[in-house]
Amino acid sequence: MDTVKNSFTDDEELKILQDLIAIHSVNNHEMEVARYLQKLLKKHDISAKILRFSETRGDLIAEIGSGKPVLGLSGHMDVVAAGDLSQWKTDPFILTNIDGKLYGRGATDMKAGLAAMVLAMISIHDHHLLKHGTLRLMASFGEEIGEQGSKLLKNKGYMRDVDALLIGEPTGYQIAIAHKGSMDVRFTSHGTEAHSSRPQNGYNAINPLMKLLIEANRFFNHSLKTNSQLGKLTFSTTIFNGGEQVNSIPALAQAEANIRTIPEFNNAEVEKNLKEMIAKQNKAGAKVDLDVYMSEPSIETNGQSKFIKLAQKIGAEFVGKAIPTFALNPVTDASNLIIDKGPDFPLAIFGPGNDTPHQVNEYVDQEMYLKFIDIYIALFSAYLNN
Repeated sequence: MDTVKNSFTDDEELKILQDLIAIHSVNNHEMEVARYLQKLLKKHDISAKILRFSETRGDLIAEIGSGKPVLGLSGHMDVVAAGDLSQWKTDPFILTNIDGKLYGRGATDMKAGLAAMVLAMISIHDHHLLKHGTLRLMASFGEEIGEQGSKLLKNKGYMRDVDALLIGEPTGYQIAIAHKGSMDVRFTSHGTEAHSSRPQNGYNAINPLMKLLIEANRFFNHSLKTNSQLGKLTFSTTIFNGGEQVNSIPALAQAEANIRTIPEFNNAEVEKNLKEMIAKQNKAGAKVDLDVYMSEPSIETNGQSKFIKLAQKIGAEFVGKAIPTFALNPVTDASNLIIDKGPDFPLAIFGPGNDTPHQVNEYVDQEMYLKFIDIYIALFSAYLNN
């Protein structure tokens, strides 16, 4: 592959990633990331604006070029908590190179991808690589919990004229064109407290909740509905709390579950089934409530667009091997951004990283991070100039 026109040295690209890792944007404080990127872009005469959501949260929007086509770039600025610090090899908020692996919270998910997109955008602008078309950066807040930032971008109309979308989530040298949906639900069971020596004087809140969860696990996880790319729906009970004292009948019990949905068994159908199960328990004397506090749909595209083919071609030229397409299990901001675009829409989830998101000792391969910057420069330029 011919050398691309890059405005930055390797050391400068690593320093920018290091600066981003140092910002503690743990499920909040994305505003600091947005302002950092806004200043970086301004140094290269690229105007960027912040869509303020709160004092500490907001989205960042920046554009270069003009007219059609419009290529959207999506990346989130938040990271998850670092977890057990004693299990980390390094300080999770100091980017540390060990044998070519860059350790830090968010190194893979997804500050490396975000940095690579921004640096590619700057290089394209500095070297006047666009003949026509628009490159639009949409850096979002709150992706890890609730995807509020991408909802705001969608509602403000920033996806209305986008012809293709690249999300820099960590896929490594493969391109995701589909992913499951996700639902977070909370069940609350109300009972009547009593001494455990006289259980007949109370109503045990745990019992109907256990029955409900057993039925839900059996029903959803044994469904025959499947998707050729995404597989089957999964239902996982992940939190259970009930009772306060061993010799008291509990008056309250709560459980939470995460459901990964597919087009053939979508979020609305899951909610309908859960309400029917709860109604059955309540008819038998229980008092169980349902709270669906997060619901993001599955996304499935066919991967046959010119943009996907171009990404595969250019990626292969840089890495020396084929770039396959696949379906991703985790949810991305695509759930909001392209929900109304249809299966033919050109979506490429394609960015530096590996399978260490949300883990202690999260890292990104240094060579991969640096290579993706050049892949992006070539890909974005080629797509818009085609």
